[in-house]
Amino acid sequence: MTEEDTAARIAGDPEHVRHMLSQMVRVRRFEEACVEQYSATNIRGFLHVSIGEEAIAAGVMEALGPDDAVVATYREHGHALMRGVSADKIMAEMYGKAEGCCRGRGGSMHLFDAETRFYGGNAIVAGGLPIAVGLALADKMMGRRRVTACFFGEGAVAEGAFHESMNLAALWDLPVLFCCENNLYAMGTALERSESQTDMALKAAGYEVASWAVDGMDVLAVEEAARRAVDAIRAGAGPHFLELRTYRFRAHSMFDPEHYRSQAEVEEWMERGPIVHLRAALEAAGELGDDAWAAIEKAADDEVRAAVAYAEAGTLEPVDELMRFVHSERTAS
Repeated sequence: MTEEDTAARIAGDPEHVRHMLSQMVRVRRFEEACVEQYSATNIRGFLHVSIGEEAIAAGVMEALGPDDAVVATYREHGHALMRGVSADKIMAEMYGKAEGCCRGRGGSMHLFDAETRFYGGNAIVAGGLPIAVGLALADKMMGRRRVTACFFGEGAVAEGAFHESMNLAALWDLPVLFCCENNLYAMGTALERSESQTDMALKAAGYEVASWAVDGMDVLAVEEAARRAVDAIRAGAGPHFLELRTYRFRAHSMFDPEHYRSQAEVEEWMERGPIVHLRAALEAAGELGDDAWAAIEKAADDEVRAAVAYAEAGTLEPVDELMRFVHSERTAS
């Protein structure tokens, strides 16, 4: 989206644009708190944050309805928060507490919330794509006008499940929105070192799926593209694919020494970060003063502090509950 387009969007609905900025700040502050609590050993296991990629979750979720489904990856805290899962439940899950959205059994990589139709959280690369295809197939067979949005990284494109899922979605004309979060590095491997064709949208087009690339650092561009795709899918135009070109500012995970890219590259991308970009545009348009920005930050900080307090006050499941949910309980007919 050009500077002129952004200015026009701000002029047309400044309140909505400020809302989009606040949504991204919520994700950023939440994940910064996760990093802090992980460093304090309150959160254990693996932790993958999407700092720098906030525009994708905020933009796409804005285009979805409450009856639509969302399938995400192990870098999904922002997606869950934007989908409507409470920060309290997410943070409690991160802490492994029974008050978490999965009773503390899923942790960072396996967030799930049936009430908001948020179906993971999946630690397996490309593992969510077949699930999304199944959800969409069920909706089509039942005649429901729902859309399933499936998020995955560009590293998933190298997996067989990606190709199988794309093929079936196209073959069966399923209502799936494939959202490829292309942050250029599948863990520590640069895209050009692993893929002969680095244009992800072109790969999707090979399956006769409508696809195009989007600036994943521009939340308004992401929202616009997602709305266009969702409207088309809901109208019966079949699956769509968005290559959301983005960049993560932090390492792949908390265990990643990050030797595969330079600090200069990271800093270059940070200069065009989604929050910095939109804040500057709002300020230039005279639609965001110091007090308004302070209010956005305070609201996010208050929400995160409350979530941490909720998690810390939570309870661990008793030992005698450890086998619960491991086996289904059958009753005699």
